[in-house]
Amino acid sequence: MLSERLLDKEAAIANWSFALYNPRADMVASQRKVGDLDESRRKIVIIVAVAAALIIGVLFYLLLRASGSGTVQPSLAGAIRPGSPEFEQSRTRIVLDDPEADEARRALGDIVMSLHTTVRNFTGRTINGLEIRAAVVDHQGKAVKERTAIVVPTKQVELEHNKTMFVQVMLEGLSEKDDRANIKMEVSAFRFK
Repeated sequence: MLSERLLDKEAAIANWSFALYNPRADMVASQRKVGDLDESRRKIVIIVAVAAALIIGVLFYLLLRASGSGTVQPSLAGAIRPGSPEFEQSRTRIVLDDPEADEARRALGDIVMSLHTTVRNFTGRTINGLEIRAAVVDHQGKAVKERTAIVVPTKQVELEHNKTMFVQVMLEGLSEKDDRANIKMEVSAFRFK
């Protein structure tokens, strides 16, 4: 019995002296604690990163959907518009070539279409204001997406008699599900010098 107690005391002293003279013995225990802290910090960082990615994704989605609606169409001040006798006479002399379109898919998932044509002025007068309506229409002829753009004086100061100009209008926010049967570009208003 005495020998057992002595052995226990000697073992305790040996362990104590080993820990006292061997700093690595203490480090093993502290490394376990540090390792546990690193692992919990890593989990927190991953959770925060996933939450931030989800929030950013939702914001991009909302911005994409909001960009297509609520835009104010520009209006050419002091322009001759449909319904006026002068509009019908002169509109036939402002000739637009058949429009063409290019489309591209954006990273956010929507489709952007670029409608372009050439405008020819055969009115005998200089145009200092020109408003063009561009639209993508479905099989029933209803506009899927449309936009009005002021091209003179925005893109070019004026369009003289017997001159031409290239016109391009961008339509954004289209989706693959949209019925895009045809494209249209037409003169919606103009103003003479």
